[in-house]
Amino acid sequence: MPNDKPRVARPPQEPTMTLELTINGSAKTLQVNPGEVALDTLRRAGYASVKRGCDEGDCGSCSILVDGRLMRACLLYAGQLHGRTVTTVEDLGTARDPHPIQRSFVEAGAVQCGYCTPGMILATHALLTEHPDPSEDQIREGLDGNLCRCTGYVKILDGVRLAGKSLRDGGDQ
Repeated sequence: MPNDKPRVARPPQEPTMTLELTINGSAKTLQVNPGEVALDTLRRAGYASVKRGCDEGDCGSCSILVDGRLMRACLLYAGQLHGRTVTTVEDLGTARDPHPIQRSFVEAGAVQCGYCTPGMILATHALLTEHPDPSEDQIREGLDGNLCRCTGYVKILDGVRLAGKSLRDGGDQ
């Protein structure tokens, strides 16, 4: 008796490639599809702080540090991370033991809905690593490309200034 069930065509499996990198201090080996963006790879690997925003590199929600440099995960192919060191905000601190930048953002009231916060924190980290005592213009330039839809940025700028002072005064980095 013939099988009357329609055959479901399966899409061809894309070949995978092995990606070896360091994420937040831990060596990782991940299987990725060619053409996959780093944002999808990191989300699938459990890094929830890397958020999908605009998919165009304009909002900063997917910010990561690659070899210490601030980058947008939505604009990077996963394969570009091979052999590199990636830092997400999960590496900086926890709710119980926040990094001085995280603590400063909370103290300044710079955290609203929280969607942009990981990108803002990493942008601040990159800025303060390069400029421990940044000018107003350097702060604005350092945060450029990180959009917050909840605030007028005043409290975020206050948080960056407070974080810089905290780190200069001996807050651990």
